[in-house]
Amino acid sequence: MLAQAIKDFPKQFAFKPTIENKGGLKSAAKFVVCGMGGSNHATDVLKAWKPELDIVVHRDYGLPVLSDLNNRLIIICSYSGNTEETIDAFNTAKENNLSVAVIAKGGKLIDLAKEHNVPYIVLPDTGIQPRSAIGFMFMSLMKLMGDEADLQKSSALASILKPDRTEGTGRALAKKLTGRVPVIYSSSRNFAVANNWKVKFTENTKIPAFMNVLPELNHHEMNGFSAQGGSLPDGWRGASGGDVSTRRMLLEKFHFIFLRDDEDNPRVIKRMAVLQKMYADRGLPVEVVNLSGQSRLEKIFTSLLLADWTSLALAEIYGIDPEPVPMVEEFKKLIV
Repeated sequence: MLAQAIKDFPKQFAFKPTIENKGGLKSAAKFVVCGMGGSNHATDVLKAWKPELDIVVHRDYGLPVLSDLNNRLIIICSYSGNTEETIDAFNTAKENNLSVAVIAKGGKLIDLAKEHNVPYIVLPDTGIQPRSAIGFMFMSLMKLMGDEADLQKSSALASILKPDRTEGTGRALAKKLTGRVPVIYSSSRNFAVANNWKVKFTENTKIPAFMNVLPELNHHEMNGFSAQGGSLPDGWRGASGGDVSTRRMLLEKFHFIFLRDDEDNPRVIKRMAVLQKMYADRGLPVEVVNLSGQSRLEKIFTSLLLADWTSLALAEIYGIDPEPVPMVEEFKKLIV
């Protein structure tokens, strides 16, 4: 099912969202988008593509504390329509007489939108997981924001994206990652891409995965990997008497993926190259993945397709069903 969802992903950009209760939609230049997990990945990508947009991403109960909430359109995103935090955000918005709109495939949120005569978009129910519906969400967000020009630009991805072109690379990368914990690095401007890679590993492959961004990680995180290689003498002992080799053992399971983008700040590109060499010199496995495409959007979504294939192939290697998220479902039952 996931393999087919990956192959069909470009079709999501042919989706033409319809706004119900459109008469109640507020025209706004500022937005708060409330969503959890995979239902908010599209918002991160939209911010990465259009950083000039005034969008506050909210991943919590209620609403963010902002002095200009009254001037913003509150968009509630939940693929299922039943996410607890987003329902609370909707209720908080209505209690405070704020302008609100809903994106969901059904569930309680659509019921609430109908009950309160709130604008809403119903997503196609194709049986895919929320994390795989990023295209549907992306198109719906732009529709509610009134961005018809960029909506048309994005629809071109339906014919531009070619999932089959990244499958082989993804499967080859999965073999290298077998038995290791992926750590994904990118520039700050590609945070959304790196975070999506991480989530694909944790949800599809059910393994730990971590991400961070440059230049921030150059000021702390990389120091955690200094025990590998010759930067410290083999016989060095800490105050507790532990040999540095014990610390090196902690690093044996990590495999680093550097997401390189030619359009990044030149200083960030240099930092990434230097860090890559420093890690390699310390015996840490590093894979450089170049973001490729004719446009910013194509680069982003092509990389996300590669993340899909890599995480799926790794799940197959481990004999894991990539679709369900049993720990999430167990947790939901325990907090009722």
